[in-house]
Parts: sequence; C-alpha cells; structure tokens
Amino acid sequence: MFVGIDVAKAELVVSVVSNLERFTVMNDERGVRTLVERLRPVTPQLIVLEATGGYEVLAVAALAAAQLPVVVVNPRQVRDFAKATEQLAKTDRIDADILARFADVVRPDVRMIPDAAAHELDALLTRRRQLLEMRQAERHRVGQVFGSGKKLVRKSLRLHIAFLERELRITDTDLGEMVKQSPVWRERDELLRSVPGVGPVLSRTLLADLPELGRLSRRAIAKLVGVAPLSRDSGTMRGRRFVQGGRATVRGVLYMAALVATKRNAIVREFYARLLAAGKPKKLALVACMRKLLTILNTMVRTNTP
Repeated sequence: MFVGIDVAKAELVVSVVSNLERFTVMNDERGVRTLVERLRPVTPQLIVLEATGGYEVLAVAALAAAQLPVVVVNPRQVRDFAKATEQLAKTDRIDADILARFADVVRPDVRMIPDAAAHELDALLTRRRQLLEMRQAERHRVGQVFGSGKKLVRKSLRLHIAFLERELRITDTDLGEMVKQSPVWRERDELLRSVPGVGPVLSRTLLADLPELGRLSRRAIAKLVGVAPLSRDSGTMRGRRFVQGGRATVRGVLYMAALVATKRNAIVREFYARLLAAGKPKKLALVACMRKLLTILNTMVRTNTP
C-alpha cells in the first residue's frame, strides 16, 4: 500500500494507490490526528508528501511519531514524473494520485526525520536568513536615496537597519543557546567546528537541515545536498557534468564555508590549487571543494573523529 498526500495550507488530500481510496482532512491538529488514525491500521509501505515551505511539517511530524514510513520529496521530481506519465493536468486530487504512484514506482528511501528541537532550530535558521535578506535590501535602498528632501527616508532606513541588526544578534544568541542546551548537539557542534572553515552557521545548518550526515555514504550525502556531478551524455556525445537539485539551504551555506576553506583549510586549499593547476574552471573547482568538505564532515560524524 502506497499513499500520496497533497499538502495545502488548509487541507490534506490523501490518495491510496492500492484501493484507489481518496479522502481529505484539515491541515490542523485535529485533521492530522484523524490522518494518523486512518493510516496506522493499514500499515502503508510508504507515504509521500511534497515539500511545501512548512505546511507539511505538522503532518510529517505526526506520521513520523506514529512510526509510519513518511518521505518528503522535491516537488520538481514529482512534476517531472507526472509529465513522464503524460499527466499534465493539475488539481489537488490529481496531485495526490501522482504522489501515490510516485511512491509505488520510484520508492524513495525513508530518511531520518528531524525531531521537534531540530524543527525549532531550523525555524530560527530560516528567520536568520530572512533578517539577513531584509538587512541587505534596506542597505541597497539607502544607497538609492540621495539628494535633498529625503532625510526622513534615510533616517527611517537607518533605524530599520539598526533594528534588523539587533534582531540578528538576538537570533544568533538564541541559536547558540539551543545548541548549548543539548549535550548531543553541543558535542556534534564542537566536532564539526574542529574543521578549519566550518563556523557556527554551517554547523547549525547541518544540525537542523541535514540529520542524515554521518549515516549515508559519501556519494549519497553529496547527491542529497546537490553537489554530486551528474552526467549529460547521449550516444557519442559527452556533455559537461553539472550539479542540480538537493537541499538549497545547506548548499548555500556550504558554498561560503568552502570559499573560506580554500584559504584556511590545508587539505581543501591544496585540493583547490591542484584542480586550478589542472586547468579546471574556478567555479567547478569550488563545487568540488564543497563536495570534498562535505565528505570530510560526513566521515568525521560517522566515526566521531575530530
């Protein structure tokens, strides 16, 4: 039995592929409790939902807590699957059916689901990114406001920037306190930050957004994050390798860490220099350094070796 759940802000549309059953529940505490009560007795082999920016969290947490095999997948993968099966129409019921068929045919691996504390940490990290984006936007606006008669606008912008910087400091403090309060996280944070180039932002992002670190092979973890080279060959044509998909939040922070590591980390610096000397483009070499750094961290966590 395979189950697909189309997630919306207000409701969850559920499709069961084995008996073509469909039902809808509200996307709230009561509705999710009903969902678990209906699915638990039938012991589904796999339950698949799309990542929807947070609307799926309540259902996923409840299903995982009930020890049901739930997987959150990339919406792009599901849409490509729908096109491949010539299903171009799109409604909530059709999407739920496609997700159930995707579960049956593709059967993505069930991965570890972060617990409630990890979700809270992830929410703080998301808020931190939002504050950084707002501060950068306001700084750009300050540069665009010039000339006489705009003093009040400039004052307002500077006051807002100062407020955002205060909120950013408070968020960083809260993040640090959350890590310190958990003995397991504190130990893992110290382990990750023993690597030159790995700072608090990357460490906390990995804790919240990559709970699989140390549990997968180097190839699997690179593919999960989106730094594994993908082939693009056809017949005698050999296309350039490329990276695509994966967890964008982890990949963005890993990029900045790899940039620092090419200057501060002896192993990554030597690896980067060797690639450049071989004539590789800088961007390609930097992505390879991201993969190298991620591989090192994955092995360290698996073996608990600083």
